[in-house]
Amino acid sequence: MNEAETRAELIDPKLKACGWGVVEGSKILREYSITAGKIQTGGRGKKLTADYVLVYKGIKLAVVEAKSAELPVGEGVMQAKQYAQKLHLETTYSSNGLEIYQICMKTGEEGLVQDFLSPEKLWEKSFPKSENTAAGQADIWREKFAAIPFETKSGSWELRYYQEIAIKNALEAIAAGRNRILLTLATGTGKTAIAFQIAWKLFQTRWNLKQDGNRRPRILFLADRNILADQAYNAFSAFAEDALVRIKPAEIRKKGKVPTNGSIFFTIFQTFMSGTGADGEPAPYFGDYPPDYFDFIVID
Repeated sequence: MNEAETRAELIDPKLKACGWGVVEGSKILREYSITAGKIQTGGRGKKLTADYVLVYKGIKLAVVEAKSAELPVGEGVMQAKQYAQKLHLETTYSSNGLEIYQICMKTGEEGLVQDFLSPEKLWEKSFPKSENTAAGQADIWREKFAAIPFETKSGSWELRYYQEIAIKNALEAIAAGRNRILLTLATGTGKTAIAFQIAWKLFQTRWNLKQDGNRRPRILFLADRNILADQAYNAFSAFAEDALVRIKPAEIRKKGKVPTNGSIFFTIFQTFMSGTGADGEPAPYFGDYPPDYFDFIVID
């Protein structure tokens, strides 16, 4: 029995019996492309493709590496660990259809098991419940954020695996109530795209500082050059036009006040630091906004 037959006749039925693709909110991503292959002389290296990725409530929870029933289950362990490490997943499996080998990347515990964990059990393993009120709120927002699909512009945008990890980690921190989050990525790796997806999920779930869901958040994107602020403004074009506001000194002077008629604002440090009061003394424009006016600020 080759690998394709093993998957179809042995592994697929076992996953289904454990609730994957059956339990509401669960699904199986088959032949999931993790990376396009390392760029090297003469072209790209070998792609990283996981046989199965198990998803529940919109969050990837585990990888399953499949091997032929004619091979020992241990043949897939190294790959299973590699893929889980790449995707920052806590649980991973290797299976030849006859046996299932489970690895916990967090504790290092590993060994043969009778079945795959069900969607509910794998969720509880990944996100243990807590009696703490703040943790309970974090659980609620985690599920709300995960329920909003990434905006792909009708399939023209495709998130890279590390971008998805960055977004997930940032949203976890927001759900936990942390006030400062630092994301460090190299030039050209899509920081603006990451900021957009975070803003998209906050906006669609109506997250705000009060976390009451009564209104959409007010988000400020702050850059150090106009070209960057303009690029970000254009990158956020999936939002409704009336939700986006480009803050400019000339507009402020013309209207005599800072703009407040929007949800997502874009400007540069220099604009916020300029401004003159009625007495002719410097009066930075940012001071015209109440201290808690913006629920979320992105500093690029």
